[in-house]
Amino acid sequence: MAVAVQVPENIAAFLDTATPEEWLDAACVRLPEMLLDHANCELKAASTALGFLYRYPDRSKLAQRMSRLAREELRHFEQVRSIMDDMDIPFERLTASRYAGGLRDAARQEEPHKLLDLLLIGALIEARSCERFAKIAPRLPERLGRFYAGLLASEARHFEHYIALASAESGATAAEIDHRLQELKALEARLIAEPDPDFRFHSGPP
Repeated sequence: MAVAVQVPENIAAFLDTATPEEWLDAACVRLPEMLLDHANCELKAASTALGFLYRYPDRSKLAQRMSRLAREELRHFEQVRSIMDDMDIPFERLTASRYAGGLRDAARQEEPHKLLDLLLIGALIEARSCERFAKIAPRLPERLGRFYAGLLASEARHFEHYIALASAESGATAAEIDHRLQELKALEARLIAEPDPDFRFHSGPP
């Protein structure tokens, strides 16, 4: 039975482009690859949250939020690994995707701009994850569909936390945040819309 789920309105409005149908079609027939990269993404998301803790330990609100986020991302990693084990899909470490690498390379290196960019990039990745979970869930076998539908709320919450932290912790004005966000959203949209040599959870169409 297909799982009925929709992309949350705030997520759909936030992203500049929707996931291409070609990616969704490929994901349905390349489930082992999608699950493997998804597991890697959850592990990297936990590592990213811990990176904020190490880089900005003096920021109490940021540190507490990222500590909770890291634990939740690790829980998601465990859940994906469990599904992979049940499907006899071996785990291996994957290099960064074009999507992740492209966004990471766009982050400015000087502070406080670096903090702002990293938080906005985090928001974009979480928003895209949420959108893809919603779009792929109805197309998957029931167990996987229910699993991805169940991740929607947490990904949407992570997106909201990153956006709130960008405003509270970066020291940038609302206009500065919006200007930089529009630049990063345009880059993210290109990475999602343009053909990608590798199939990944956040890749463009194959």
